Amino acid sequence: MRRVLICMLVFVFAVSILFMGVGCKEDAVPAAEEEVAKEEVAEEEAAEEEVVKKVFAWIGAVVEIPYFIDHRAGIEAAGKELGVETKFLGPTGYDMGAMVNTIEQAIAENPAGIEIIGFVEELAPAINKAIEAGIPVVTLDADTATSDRYTFIGTGNYNAGRQSAQILGDALGGEGKVAVTSVVGQTNLDERLQGFRDELEENYPDMELIQVVDHPSDEQIAADGVKAVLQANPDLAGVASVEATGGKGAATAVKEMDKVGDVVIVSMDRDDTTLKLIEDGVIYASLAQRTALMSYLGVKLMYYYNHGRIPITQDDKAANIIAMPEVVDTGTIVIYQDNAKYFYH
Repeated sequence: MRRVLICMLVFVFAVSILFMGVGCKEDAVPAAEEEVAKEEVAEEEAAEEEVVKKVFAWIGAVVEIPYFIDHRAGIEAAGKELGVETKFLGPTGYDMGAMVNTIEQAIAENPAGIEIIGFVEELAPAINKAIEAGIPVVTLDADTATSDRYTFIGTGNYNAGRQSAQILGDALGGEGKVAVTSVVGQTNLDERLQGFRDELEENYPDMELIQVVDHPSDEQIAADGVKAVLQANPDLAGVASVEATGGKGAATAVKEMDKVGDVVIVSMDRDDTTLKLIEDGVIYASLAQRTALMSYLGVKLMYYYNHGRIPITQDDKAANIIAMPEVVDTGTIVIYQDNAKYFYH
């Protein structure tokens, strides 16, 4: 009997030890899972921190002109919303060589994306170099169409040129001699000029485009060019500018030649000087672009391409598909004397 009792006590003790061991193992499982969960959270927080440190660069030229105020506002607004750093870069003056150097310097810093004002096709090799380095590139305002850029965001330039011709043509009653100021060779402006020509040819046969005044985004050169046209053609009825500095230059010319009211000027964009000239009746109208929207959307598109792209195919990389729109047309707004006051910065 005593032996049986001792055996029973030994059995109970052994079973209790066994269950205690099982309990320890069961307790160890949640502890291990909790540790893994902590590690995953730490990794996610580190990944989020890495996103915060990502940099998006905007690169242009002639950055000192008021036109680019809105571009800067757009990229900074997007950066603030997304919690990323943005850089506004580029040379003063219309210096494409310096702009290429700026692009190459930005590539070396490996940003999360680059927005580039695609002034000329000669920028294509630098843009392609960024793409080859795995950096998304969006062109803004002017498109370097021969490059491998992912998206162009900007005004439909050809249609803007046609719209400019319509505004000027209607103001002149569809007849008279006109001139255009432009930076010849700049891709977006060449498209606007072609649209202007085509609109006159198709719908305003009694209007004659007598000269294109070429100026390197220089207001004084534009003014001197328009004065020369006025001296040679005192009956000049109108001037269209396909960018802002030419419009202000034309305004300077008609004031100095005492032709305010005799020469109708249709300009582009919405810097404060242009707006004041519209309110004063020197410039008849201006086509404003949604420039802040361009740089704002560019950052957002590249951010979501990097962090949350929508698959277009089963394998976008193999199919050579970029999950971004090819073109985004941000459109134009016409500014006249009665609504100019709303557009000041």
